[in-house]
Amino acid sequence: MHRSKNLKNALMAWTSLSPALIFIGLIILFPIGYTFYISLTNMNIFNWFDFRVVGLGNYRRALFVFDSGFLRALWITVIWTILNMVLQLVIAFVMASLLNVQKLKYARVYKTILMFPWAMPGYVSILLWRHGIFNAQFGLLNQWLYQLGMEPRRWLADDLTAFVVCMIVNLWLALPFMMMIMDGALKSLDKSYYESALIDGAGWFTRSVRLTIPAIRPIIAPAVIITLFTTFKQFDVIYLMTQQVGAQTGANIHTVLTYAYESAFVTRNYGYSSAVSIIIFAMLIAFSLLVTVLRKRGQSA
Repeated sequence: MHRSKNLKNALMAWTSLSPALIFIGLIILFPIGYTFYISLTNMNIFNWFDFRVVGLGNYRRALFVFDSGFLRALWITVIWTILNMVLQLVIAFVMASLLNVQKLKYARVYKTILMFPWAMPGYVSILLWRHGIFNAQFGLLNQWLYQLGMEPRRWLADDLTAFVVCMIVNLWLALPFMMMIMDGALKSLDKSYYESALIDGAGWFTRSVRLTIPAIRPIIAPAVIITLFTTFKQFDVIYLMTQQVGAQTGANIHTVLTYAYESAFVTRNYGYSSAVSIIIFAMLIAFSLLVTVLRKRGQSA
């Protein structure tokens, strides 16, 4: 009797959940499964209906053929993620520390102003930077160089310069979020926490390294993980600044997402771009599992 009641409750629960599970399957699982299927084929614009299965050929091309471009895009993405993450943490911490200086006048006004880049639509901000600041003919930066008697530069034509420019724009967009998290973390600290350090004559750098950073690490860790994911998956900054179709600048820098986009919608090689997308998806899942394991170990330690 007890067993049949449990079975009845289980059936009722699954019946209630079935519409949501079907919806999730159609919206999430089916596209992933179909993308994986396409990744095993040679589908492109020339054989849209008569494509054939080629097995793991697209994956071998992406992972083991350097000239394919994926490994270079992956390397650029790793460098992009690490540099942006380090700069965001350092700059946001310094700015948040300055905003929390005792008796700082108009601190709320400064914080409101610094939130503007985060509040503005990313598309608008990126194009303002591209055409308003770094435009080769009419950009503000080149106008300043001209006034100083220097030659204007094509900031987005060279790979290295374009990479640095894209990092500046990304920092402009992402810093407010990290700074807000840092500011909240610093405000949560008890000021008496620093009394003995101040008595011993510890400076700002020593207090920051030995007291502040260890204390706020659990608070900012989720924000750091989120930022790592979003930075790794960055598409809009590099695409709109350098790779936009019909408005390329000459720089050949790709993250894995802009590379996948180009493979799908520029060269129209859908089988290969699907393989690249599945590789990116697998990397993100693996990174998520790694982060989860490390966090559990850190909590149990």
